[in-house]
Order: sequence, then C-alpha cells, then structure tokens
Amino acid sequence: MLLNIYMKEMKDCFRDRRTLLLTVFLPIIMMTGLILFYEKNVSDGEGEIYKLAVDKSLTKEEVNIFSGFNNIELVKVSDPEEAFKEGEAQAALVLDTDFINTIEDGGKASVTIIGDSFSQNSANLMNFVTNALAILEKNIISERLQKEGTNPDLIQPFTINQKEVSEENPNIGLIAMLVPMILALAISVGAGPAASDLFAGEKEKKTMEALLMTPVNRSTLLFSKWLTITTIGAITGMVTLVVVAFEIQYLTEHLKKAVSFGDQTYLIIGLAVLISIVYAMFIASLLMLTSIIGKTVKESQSYSTPIMMVAMFPVMIIASTGINELSFSHFAIPILNLFSLLKELLFGVINYEHILIAIGSNLICMLIVFVIGRILFLKDKWVMN
Repeated sequence: MLLNIYMKEMKDCFRDRRTLLLTVFLPIIMMTGLILFYEKNVSDGEGEIYKLAVDKSLTKEEVNIFSGFNNIELVKVSDPEEAFKEGEAQAALVLDTDFINTIEDGGKASVTIIGDSFSQNSANLMNFVTNALAILEKNIISERLQKEGTNPDLIQPFTINQKEVSEENPNIGLIAMLVPMILALAISVGAGPAASDLFAGEKEKKTMEALLMTPVNRSTLLFSKWLTITTIGAITGMVTLVVVAFEIQYLTEHLKKAVSFGDQTYLIIGLAVLISIVYAMFIASLLMLTSIIGKTVKESQSYSTPIMMVAMFPVMIIASTGINELSFSHFAIPILNLFSLLKELLFGVINYEHILIAIGSNLICMLIVFVIGRILFLKDKWVMN
C-alpha cells in the first residue's frame, strides 16, 4: 500500500509542469548563471584588453612605461578624466608636465590614477597601472643610488616570503562556498512546491477528506507523502551535483583547475550524494510541517520561505573559516553541517567522525520534526480545511 501511494504521488508531482520546472530547469539556470559569474570574477582580467585614457601629449618615453603590459591599450585624448567619465576608457592616467624629464633631473613628479574601484574592469586596470608605475619607481631609485655610489640593496634590508600551508588552488575556497549554497537552494526550491501541494494543496482542493476516508492508515499516508517530498528534493540535489560538475569541467577554466580529488574522486562524490539525500530528508520534514500547518498553498509557501532563507546564513559563517578551524558545532547544527561537510570534501578531506556527527544530528532533528508533523496529521483540526 505504501509503495502504491508513493508511486501515485510521484506521478502526480511530475505531471505538474510547475514542479518539473522548479525541480529541473530553475536549478540549472541558477547554477549556470552563478558559475559563469564567479568564473569571470576569478579571471583577474587575464587575456582582456583594457583601455587607459591618457593625455594626447604623452611622450614616447612615457608610453614605454606600459610596454610590458600587453593588455593595456592607451587612448590618447585631450581630457583623460572626462574620457573616463564618458565611458571611453576603464581608467585614466594624468601625469605631471615633463614627467620623465623632471624625474631624470632628480625632481619629484606626481601621478594621478582615476578609476572606479566598484567596477571590476576599472579595478583590474588600476592594479595593472599601479604595478607598472611601481616597476618604474624601483628602477629610478636603483639608478639614483648607483649614481651616488650607494648599493641599491641598502633600501631593501630584508625580503618577505609568504608560505601557504594549504597547497590548494585559491579558487577552491570559492567553489566550497558556491556548491553548498546552490545545493541547499536547489533542494529547497525543488521540494517546496511538492510539499505545499501534497498537504495544503489537498486541503485547498477539498480532496483531503476523501483521501482520509480510504482504508489507509494515516501514518502510512503521511510517510508516503514525506517520502515523495524527500525523493523530489534528492533528485534535485543529484541534478544539481551533476550539472555543477559538468559546467565546472566544460564551461570554466579557472574553477576547473581548482578541483582535483585524485584517487578519492568517486568516494568524495558518493559521500556528497549521501549528504545531499540526508539533507533532503531533513528539509522534507520541515516543508511537510509547514504544509500541514498551512490551510492553503499560498499560506504554506509563506511559512516555508524562511526555511529557504536560512540556507543563506551558513555561507557567511563558513566563507571565512578554514577547514582546520571547523569544530563540533559546525557539524552538529543542521544546514550549517551541509556547508561544513561539503567544504571539507571539496578540499579533499574525508573525516568520517564529522560525517557521522552531521548525519546523526540531521536524522535526530528530522525525526523530531517528523513526529511533530505526525501528531498534527492525526488531528482533524490540521488536516481538514
């Protein structure tokens, strides 16, 4: 009986175009947009040509300052600042009159870089210009010291070497933030419409009474509906992981270089799938409870919206936390533990103790919410509209 009800609910859900759209196509569109957006952000301007507005009286020696930067195109205009404001260039450079001659004579000249740090292209170009001027400054200081008979090494008494403990690509941190966030959103968005329709929808359509008159135990009916919500959420999670892996592999360059699991690839993917299923079970219990409480689909969706919003908070907590700083609480708190575990797995760390803590805490919380839902479902006050 349980299997028959479960299969019926699954068929009804996938006949609904809205559910199919939210389960499959919406997560794909969201993931594609986010992945391409972050891929562009981590590119650091490599291979792009930036236009730098300079005064049209710029001399050949001053142009040679940027000879080693092939991605900077100089745009000579009468007013560099105005050209930048009009959008003709991503940044502008204003040099003092006779800039090179003043420096060669031992004088002091000034440089003004005009840009917009809130624009990625402008920020990248200002960074390139600053590097070019820093190289020029270092060469000038070295020449002046040599003319004075002073060793240039005197101005650099020590060197700074920075060593990263982690040998991972820096972009792996971005992926560790992006993948759990997309996965949590996709599971919630995918399971939400089904949950609202299976309980609140039945009450709104006045079909719940007829359903309860059938010779089916209410607990069996409740479990089959919960299992349907869980399955749809899990399917959404599977689709999410597959599409993310495919898009990172074939649509990105910088993000692809950051992901490398070696011999643990299949184990990590299997654990990620298991974690996704457990998370889908937990979310299904919460969404089922909101749908039982809601008298209409709209009311149920209003109750479930905070659950989807809560999935955003762990991003802010985990983003600046190293994997060696994760503690027991990170794996014991539901939703937060999804982000913590996936971050470890994406860094290639498999800690079975953390996995058991996370799965155990999710199952305990899921069971508590499920029992509350069962108590409400057994009372006509909550199942009759």
